[in-house]
Amino acid sequence: MSLEPVHIKEIHEMVDRIDTCFRKDDVETDDPERIVNILKHLRKLEYNGRIVLSSIGPVKRRKVSIERMMQSENPFTKTYSCDSGSTTTKTFDNGLYVDICHCAMASSPTDIELHSKRTIVASTYTASNRVYISNSRDWEIFDNGMGRKKIIRIHPGSLKKKVTDVLHDVAMYLCESEHILWMLHRIDKDAFFIMDGPIYPKRLIYWMVVGSEDVEIRNDPNSMKVVQNYIDIMDHHIEDTKALVGFVKNPEDMQIMLALKKQDMGLDIPWLLDAQFFKNALSLDRSGMKRKETYKYITYTNWFIQPNQFYEKMLRSTSPLVCEMVRGRFDSEDYALCFFMVYVPKLNTIFKIESPYGIVKSEVLRNRITRKVLYDLAMNGIPMTLSKADTIAKIPVSERRHIVDRFSNSRIDTTFNDTRWEERDER
Repeated sequence: MSLEPVHIKEIHEMVDRIDTCFRKDDVETDDPERIVNILKHLRKLEYNGRIVLSSIGPVKRRKVSIERMMQSENPFTKTYSCDSGSTTTKTFDNGLYVDICHCAMASSPTDIELHSKRTIVASTYTASNRVYISNSRDWEIFDNGMGRKKIIRIHPGSLKKKVTDVLHDVAMYLCESEHILWMLHRIDKDAFFIMDGPIYPKRLIYWMVVGSEDVEIRNDPNSMKVVQNYIDIMDHHIEDTKALVGFVKNPEDMQIMLALKKQDMGLDIPWLLDAQFFKNALSLDRSGMKRKETYKYITYTNWFIQPNQFYEKMLRSTSPLVCEMVRGRFDSEDYALCFFMVYVPKLNTIFKIESPYGIVKSEVLRNRITRKVLYDLAMNGIPMTLSKADTIAKIPVSERRHIVDRFSNSRIDTTFNDTRWEERDER
């Protein structure tokens, strides 16, 4: 039984009542001083004596014409990107958890041999020590050397909660980082490298730092290997001053907004996510420009540095070096997360572009990276090479189902929601 007209009418009335509590975002009704006031705080934002965020140079908001960027020269003649596809973590009636991740790298111009190289990681977990899983001691080579595969296992008893999330993160980040390290020698020195998502496995680092009894992966060799791999990737690019960014399509960080509220209790901030604030700060509607006119531009901020990274809702100081659990060849400051925000009015979408300080502390390279990101966004909306990698690496729903069906001795653990909603092509 679907909604009747009387139900729709009442829902519309509820929507109208909620909607009228907010003002339209236009130049006459918005308060631009609130945005400016918050931006001033971002020059140097501190909490409990620690720097949460500081601006690299003056805090600025800029706009660039899409047409002019399209007519400009590509700042990098060669671009590489890495992405992965996943089955997502599958749960079975016998207590088995499995997530299989498949990683590929793409380039522009296209390199067919590079595209053909693949890495596959199957991450497994069971709570029982009596269950034997045939792990891989080393990489198993297939397809005449074009592919590598490995089965890993999280130690029984390590995960009492967040099993599906942690197992997925270990599979995905191990697969991606290992594939990048495998392919590093194929990346030209003056090329531009795009990682899909953040430059560090933030959620995994978070669980390694908090010391939870429910998620005990602090000493898990697979998790430690993941973090060390990302530090090694940064070391390679910092040492050779090679351009690297993490392209975050759906930024969910909230550290800046949380720190602002803690620092100044009188500051009225309606936003929870940092991205919500930056989207408002970079909107051209507030300058009096007509909506369709704003579609001709891309807006962006200056670069910022976060010397002390904070995770999720906890204002807890950590570092990509994870309390010296991993090795880095450079000063700890060089691994600090740096970023700038880019807003595309035509898509009404904001992106976070990350890079380690050891790379962007060079003003010349920092400006070149900024121009490259703006160029790619102007040309394709999403960087073309990143879209290529996504297409190559994705595991479609039909293939995921075939993979699950191969488990003849383990029956998939089906919930009511699984029968109510079909699986979608998200990863």
